[in-house]
Amino acid sequence: MDKTHAGKTAVITGAARGIGQALAQRFAEHGANVVGVDLLGQTETAALVSPKAEFLAVRADLTVAADVAMAAVSSRDRFGRADILVNCAGIYPHCSWDELDYATWKHVFAVNLDSQFLMCKAFVPQMQARRYGRIINFTSGIFQMPVPQYTAYRASKAGCIGFTRSLAADLGEFGITVNAVSPSFVVTPGVLEVGNAHMADQIIAAQSIKRQSTPYDITGLVLFLASDDADFVTGQTMHADGGLVNR
Repeated sequence: MDKTHAGKTAVITGAARGIGQALAQRFAEHGANVVGVDLLGQTETAALVSPKAEFLAVRADLTVAADVAMAAVSSRDRFGRADILVNCAGIYPHCSWDELDYATWKHVFAVNLDSQFLMCKAFVPQMQARRYGRIINFTSGIFQMPVPQYTAYRASKAGCIGFTRSLAADLGEFGITVNAVSPSFVVTPGVLEVGNAHMADQIIAAQSIKRQSTPYDITGLVLFLASDDADFVTGQTMHADGGLVNR
């Protein structure tokens, strides 16, 4: 296996399952130490990662600044630095406009967008000190599509793109790149929990590649953006969506 990320430390939110778990496994396969940050337990992820690389599981609420700060301290104490930060965690509830209340709106933004801000505030100083870093924020192409009942989700994911472009402008002088990744619809445990799996056939029909995407369809793009080969790529939103979004 290619050891592109040997000696580096990758911090991944939402690493307990789904795309985040697949990313933890792939970074380990490519030589990186991995820090998984999640509100859920990460026993399964640890079993996948530990045979290949060092793994630190941090249980934290990504919407709580103190929890996120603790995660940054734990990561630094264990590995000394953070080279790569992947903000993968997210939620995707669906409801009509009439049903959408302010509490739900705020919660979706807290998990999908505020958590990215808090993680960057906590981990960027470690990158600035070394004048090197790779940040990859997860967004979604759904905000470009006429999909009803996802007002809060779509708005939060549009915010991720704005945050990514703005942060890239601020951090370029420190050798830190910031990019966003937009995956296709992946049927993860989280998707099944909120009853969104019914969307899969509709989205597959709209893709150029007519099959259901998997977490591992997304990981290659993230690994590239986290590598030295992407040293001059920043402020971009890149799609791993089988040709779903008409750009």
